[in-house]
Formats: sequence, C-alpha cells, structure tokens
Amino acid sequence: MSQEDKKERMIHPPAEFPRGVRLLHDPVRNKGTAFTKEERDALSLRGLLPPRIQSQALQVIRVLENLRQKPSDLERYIFLIALQDRNETLFYRVVMDNLKEIMPLIYTPTVGQACQLYGHIFRRPRGMFISAEDRGRVAEVLGNWPHKDVRIVVVTDGERILGLGDLGASGMGIPIGKLVLYTACAGIHPTQCLPVTLDVGTDNEALLEDPLYIGLQQRRIRGQSYDEFIDEFLAAIVEAFPRAVIQLEDFANANAFRILEKYQERICIFDDDIQGTGSVVLAGLYSALRITGGNITDQRVLFLGAGEAGLGIGSLIVEAMVAEGLSEEEARKRCWFFDSKGLVVKGREGLASHKLPFAHEYEFIDDFLAAIKSLRPTAIIGVSGMPGTFDQQILETMAALNERPIVFALSNPTSKSECTAEQAYSWTGGRAVFASGSPFDPVYFGGRTYIPGQGNNAYIFPGVGLGAIVSGTRHVTQEMFFVAARSLMLEASDEELEMGQIYPSLSRVRDVSARIAAEVAEVAYARQLARNPKPDDLPACVRSQMFEPDYISYV
Repeated sequence: MSQEDKKERMIHPPAEFPRGVRLLHDPVRNKGTAFTKEERDALSLRGLLPPRIQSQALQVIRVLENLRQKPSDLERYIFLIALQDRNETLFYRVVMDNLKEIMPLIYTPTVGQACQLYGHIFRRPRGMFISAEDRGRVAEVLGNWPHKDVRIVVVTDGERILGLGDLGASGMGIPIGKLVLYTACAGIHPTQCLPVTLDVGTDNEALLEDPLYIGLQQRRIRGQSYDEFIDEFLAAIVEAFPRAVIQLEDFANANAFRILEKYQERICIFDDDIQGTGSVVLAGLYSALRITGGNITDQRVLFLGAGEAGLGIGSLIVEAMVAEGLSEEEARKRCWFFDSKGLVVKGREGLASHKLPFAHEYEFIDDFLAAIKSLRPTAIIGVSGMPGTFDQQILETMAALNERPIVFALSNPTSKSECTAEQAYSWTGGRAVFASGSPFDPVYFGGRTYIPGQGNNAYIFPGVGLGAIVSGTRHVTQEMFFVAARSLMLEASDEELEMGQIYPSLSRVRDVSARIAAEVAEVAYARQLARNPKPDDLPACVRSQMFEPDYISYV
C-alpha cells in the first residue's frame, strides 16, 4: 500500500468499521493502549485512552503481573476470561507465550471448578446457548451468531462434564476452554470458533434449586424429544456453517455413542471423549513402550471404567494391534474392562450395547485387585472418575507383575485422579511409567526426578481439527486419530523419556499440532474425502493457516 493510500485510509476508514467506545468494546479488534496516534485520530479514540502508547509486549507484562497476584486459580480463571472478553489478541498472546503456566488455569483442572460455580461467577455471555425452548427455530437462533465463517463447533449438553457429572448449562466452560486450545495450540482463528451449549435441562438437584443457575430449571428432556432436538441442531449447523467441523464434548455415554454412530458417516463430526482421548492414550502407550520395550501386540490392558473414554481408547488400541498383525478378535482379547459392577464378561446381565464387543468369556470378578491378579495386565488405565482407586496394594501388585508397570490415571479434574504421581512412583519403587489426565508436579524419588506425563487431549484434537479444515474433509475418521497417535508418539525426546515424560513439553504443542494436521490432511486426500485442492507443500500450507496473535494496523 502506497503512502498516499495509507493516508487516505487513515482519513477515511471503512464506514462499517467500529469507532470510539464501540471499538474498545469489540474484543476481536480492540488493542487497548497499543492504538497508535494515527489510529486514535482516524477511529475517534483520542481522549478515550491514556495518552501513552504501549506495545503488546508491555501489555503482556501488565497482564502477567496482575494474574500472578490473584489469590487462587479460580480468580486467575476469572481474570483471564475477562481479558478474553475485552482483548482477544492480547489474551491469546499471553496464553500462547505461557502455555504451560496458563493451560491448567483455562482448562483442567481449574475449568472443572469454574463449571461447578458457573452461575455464580458469570460475567458476560460467550458462545451460544441453544435451549429446548428453541425447538423449531434453531436455525433462526444460529443466525444471531456474528461470525459467519465458522470452521470449528464444540458442543456439549452438559450431562457428563469431566468427572463431575451433570452440570447442565454450567458446562459451557468446557466448549469455551476447548476452543481456546484450538486457537492457542493449532492457530484456528478465534472468529472461526463457535462454542455451543445445548440446554436440555438438568437432573442435578443442587442446580435446580440454585437461584443463580443460568440454565433452564427443568428436568432433562429424554427420548424422542431429545433426539429430534439434536437432529434439528446438527442440520441447522451444517446449513449455517457448511465448512465447520463439529466436536461433541461431554455428552453422557449412551447419547455420545448413539449420536456419533448415527452421524459420523453423514457429516463432519467426531467425539473428543471417545476418539480424541483414545488417540492421546494410544500415543502415550506407544511412548511408554519406548521405555519398557516390547510391542503393542504383547500388551494386556485393564481399564477401570467402561464409558466413552475407556471404550474409545480400547477401540483405538485394537486398531493399532490389528495394524501390527493381530486379528480383531485377538486384539480385543488383550483389552479388558472393569466397570462399577465388576469385570465386563460374557453372560453378565444388563451390559450396555457399547460394552459388548469387549465382553470376553471369563469368570466374573467384582474386585479390581483380584482382576489384576487374575488377568496379569501390563498396563492399567483409569477412566473411572473415582479418586484414589489405584491404591497402594494395587500399585504394588502391578510392580510385582511387571518390571516397568504402565499406570495411566486419567480421570479429570485432579481431584478425580485414580492416584497421584507421587503415589504411582513411590508405591512401585520408581518403576511405573505414569501419565495422568490433569497435571502433576515433578516428583523426586530415590535420588531421581520424575516428570509425569499428562495425557491431555490438547495434543490431539487441535491438530486433527486443523487438518480437517486445511483439507476440507467431509468426515473425520478413525484412521485420522490413529495417524495422529503415531505422529504424537514420535514427539517425546529421549531426554524427556529418561525423566518419565512420555508426552512432549506443552511448549512445543503448536509444532506438534502442525505435524498432526498434515498427517490428518494426508489421510483425507488419500481416502478422497477432501473438498479442498491438495497444495504442493502440505506442511507449509498448514503453517500458513495458523493464526498468530499480533496486533495489525488499522490505518
């Protein structure tokens, strides 16, 4: 742009561009004290800001100083959300440059507490709340969303938030947090992200009696009414945002499996609790085998919990074993599940349909320790939401059966973890290969420092989503999550593995996401699912589409 053009643009900014207070209240365009003198003149900002112009770098210093003075993680969460509400670019600069410090504040474990108290800390609406009262007019409601180029939709009905259960409309913190990670970890532009809560009521008595609860104060709709509402919503999303990838989040088990099965071959949709969790845990298992030795086909895995996460992990492990030469039947026999009633075996009455593929011919056992002694697993994976269930006796037994027992305590938030990192290392004599769902601090034991791996889905779903966007895939397939796991497995360095860290540092997550995105896009092109032309240099194309939170000049 020539100097004359710049001058003309400064004197005559586009008529539709917000000015003055409206601009300062627009979180997408607001730059706060970083607006230049020319911008202040052109955009009617003079006098509305302190006279000193401060760079984004100085603003970051101010934000971090204030953030670190807050007395609790919940207060830090509220502070960060307030920043996001007034200046998104600055918010993402702070997050991306300090991801290891801030991710636990904007997502697990802090987001769990924020959801539990959502109605009490509510400041400003974010995302879309589409309620059962909107049936018959969901498409009209979606038309109120201001950004029309939506590429990622994260939706929940709030019935199974983390390991906390039914939080109804208060579960909105989850899709908001997931989409922050899409931007921070994979560079999806914030205006292309749409968080949605489907408010179909709640069966949580405490919320129904809470005058500050933000959702419908009614019981959940079920059955045909629920299904018709989901059908209407998904049809409206596809119509309004035809290039969007839809991510299901924290639905109850029965609904999650049913919705995914119904729609995964019709539209571009996936369930992060089933497929994203499966992928990140499979990657962790591959990385653990780089420490323990052996092949994935030699493993026997016992799950505590048989919900979305566990069965999603089991299904992807089966796929990995089949790829290594086992038959599907042989592979399934290496994955065992223990639910709230006991070992999942054939002949057990009342088994849900989604558990039947993993119901093996075996004696029924109703004690988890007894199941370990009988099945002799090489790995135990906790996805139960039951804290402390990997007790000392269980971990000592795993250590007696295995030179390097694999112990994944994945339930979120931290308060729901099946064991702590310190317990896993100390009760196995420092021999456990450990990963958790929420972060734990490093552990010093036996003269060594161990850095626990965090099996965080943020290593997987942002890259899968980015790859789906770049390729314009019509569907998100199981194969895409398999190649994402294989890609992630290679990212942990030898030095990280030496300290027990089976996942790479979060500081490298954008590089990880870019590589996963390229792998996922390759699958879309190979399977003829892609709607976008294949670029000559796919990795470079992926990188070019990743948002960087830098201020731009408006004049």
